[in-house]
Amino acid sequence: MIENKVEKSGLITIDLVDLIPKGEQFVIDLKDFMFQGLILREKDFRAQLKATDWSVYQDGFVAITNSSEGLIPLWAYMLISSALEPYASLVIRGNKAHLKGALLRRVIEDIDASEYEGKMVIIKGCGKESIPESSYIIITKKLQPVVKSLMFGEACSTVPIFKK
Repeated sequence: MIENKVEKSGLITIDLVDLIPKGEQFVIDLKDFMFQGLILREKDFRAQLKATDWSVYQDGFVAITNSSEGLIPLWAYMLISSALEPYASLVIRGNKAHLKGALLRRVIEDIDASEYEGKMVIIKGCGKESIPESSYIIITKKLQPVVKSLMFGEACSTVPIFKK
């Protein structure tokens, strides 16, 4: 009979990819609201916002970005986030990677660290998709005060991060 030594070791593996909340992720590019891709005119912008069906973002996660070289006034971010407020679960300024980082930050901050008290924890690396580096920093800060040990990698090959 094959013995699973990893299972017997008491190691707990956390894959940050599994923590990303389910839901559609969107990126809204403000260049699409700009006149000739360079100027955001308030009157036109307000008209476009009013004509947009924001319900397509229902329960989704939205990143607002600007891929043009035009300058975006701060009130534009406020107006678009105000339009999204009744629909989107989260709205941030940034790209899709920033959005993933913001989602993970929320989840990690809500983790009950006491569940990991005195445990040996591995934060999985090289997962199914890329994870923002900041998420590894946040999970380390969250768990280090309570865990017995914190490692990075896979059960068969870990990098020690912290040990009490």
